[in-house]
Amino acid sequence: MMKYMQKLGKSLMLPVACLPICGILMGIGYAFCPETMRGGDIAGTGFLHLLGFVLVKAGGALIENIAWLFVIGVGVGMTDDHDGTAGLAALASWLMITNLLAEDTVTTLMPSIAQDTARLLAFSKIENPFIGILSGLIGAACFNRFKSVRLPEWLSFFSGKRCVAIVSGLVSILAAFVLLFVWPVLFGMLIAIGNSIAGLGAVGAGIYAFLNRLLIPLGLHHALNNVFWFDTIGLGDLSHFWAGDTSADVSWSLGMYMSGFFPCMMFGIPGAALAMAHAAKKGRRKEAFGLVASAALCSFVCGITEPFEFAFMFLAPGLYLVYALLYGIFAVIVAFVGFRAGFSFSGGATDLFFSSFMPAAENTWMILPLGAAAFAVFYVVFRFAIVKFDLKTPGRENDEAEAGKKAVSADDDFARVAAAILEGLGGRENIVSLDNCITRLRLEVYDSAKVKEEEIKKAGAAGVMRPGGAAVQVVIGTKVQFVADEMKKLL
Repeated sequence: MMKYMQKLGKSLMLPVACLPICGILMGIGYAFCPETMRGGDIAGTGFLHLLGFVLVKAGGALIENIAWLFVIGVGVGMTDDHDGTAGLAALASWLMITNLLAEDTVTTLMPSIAQDTARLLAFSKIENPFIGILSGLIGAACFNRFKSVRLPEWLSFFSGKRCVAIVSGLVSILAAFVLLFVWPVLFGMLIAIGNSIAGLGAVGAGIYAFLNRLLIPLGLHHALNNVFWFDTIGLGDLSHFWAGDTSADVSWSLGMYMSGFFPCMMFGIPGAALAMAHAAKKGRRKEAFGLVASAALCSFVCGITEPFEFAFMFLAPGLYLVYALLYGIFAVIVAFVGFRAGFSFSGGATDLFFSSFMPAAENTWMILPLGAAAFAVFYVVFRFAIVKFDLKTPGRENDEAEAGKKAVSADDDFARVAAAILEGLGGRENIVSLDNCITRLRLEVYDSAKVKEEEIKKAGAAGVMRPGGAAVQVVIGTKVQFVADEMKKLL
């Protein structure tokens, strides 16, 4: 089950990776033509105003249809072969479910729903990321199960992959029937969970940020994000922010579920990284600095934090808990002081810049004092905890266990790194399957006892994760695609 959830998390990253272009286009577009998102007429007729209008509409095409991206991303990502046929089957499933559960359809089937405000609201929100993910799972499951089916000669045209969309359609009709009764209940539960945290205001934002970081090792933070970022239950902090809304258009302080990540990712992680480098053994500080500095830079620029987090979360799990708590604390502080920014991908400098042009952005200059505070707090807390409790963070491990370890960088010979990691995994004869997400190699092996973690780390990996069973994940960082490509050649 854990392996399945992690694969789902990886599949969700595919559609999420489409959002940066949305943020860039809409940020620039709003800067040129702010009237577009405020709902007014375009005041100017010059080239820049028209260009801004075009960019806003182009970016809005993605953010307004994020559920469709989840349909295709999950449909393709959850298949054994990553075959596009599953994406088509998932789309067929989505169209059937959303049409069968549309307001006019369900009120025709069950007229009593028209008099039930709560249930009617649930079906008015049926085109949401949750249903998109469900449709993707249906398409992928049908593909994995029926891609090789052989039908009688007179139906042979529909054998194999051609029958996948047909089966997905039939399954979707059954799913729609079940959802007719289950979705209003589930929707009500989601609203209760969201409202229980949303009703806590700034404290709720802190609880969300804490849980978001705490679930990173399991890959389950995506499920939590869908509740707060997208309009599944009536929140949609991210979607409303990039749609050009303001706090006056929603029932909460728009951006409060995103803003707290910026000081932590842009400045807190560099502070913690510096603390790790200073706390490293004297002869290994340069090595430790090289490992965490690149991860800190990646976090500052684009908000990708996994290379840093996986560098210590298993070496010092207690410190990782403190790290998650710091996110929660800063999310509360940020919510109170009124700094508001949004991200289309993550809380790095790139998203901060483009989001600053949006109507909901407020007091973005406060990233400087907030960032300075985050840098200092993360540095002090990490330095104290590492030294006080002798935590084995990078540069403090046993010398004999870490001899030769270095981080994978852009200058590396990726073929060499891939070969060394493959050897540490027990050789190609021990590999069942290989895939990768944005920062990690995801593998399944025949014999987990043959996996030598220290050998893998010496090759340049930031860490090794064993979710359970035969699953192994190797944390590489943002260069993971190059390593994966070379390893696939070796396999």
